Amino acid sequence: QVQLVESGGGLVQAGGSLRLSCAASGGTFVNLAMGWFRQAPGKEREFVTAISRSGGSTWYADSVKGRFTNSRDNANNMLYLQMNSLKPEDTAVYYCAANSHQFYSDSGLRNQRQYDYWGQGTQVTVSS
Repeated sequence: QVQLVESGGGLVQAGGSLRLSCAASGGTFVNLAMGWFRQAPGKEREFVTAISRSGGSTWYADSVKGRFTNSRDNANNMLYLQMNSLKPEDTAVYYCAANSHQFYSDSGLRNQRQYDYWGQGTQVTVSS
């Protein structure tokens, strides 16, 4: 029902920046809380950040707090992840995800099981 397509990944040197985008279609974007997750080689997928439906609230994993910024443009059905001061340990496939439930808890948005729809992922590689 909801389709998500990530873009903007690539290769960047440590200390550099990238901006990821997630385009949503097939649903009412303003009704979707959104999240970003990532999966590094050989590791489990982990929470990165989440944003409320209006964009008024954001939550971040401790590992990216102060470096990454999650934002959305509801008029254009777009989700963004601005990544600054990138580190080699940020190397991963990054996924955007949508939570279509009317009610959710703030802490629950850190759980990947709370998301109904997922994008295909975009590769981010940070070189030392």
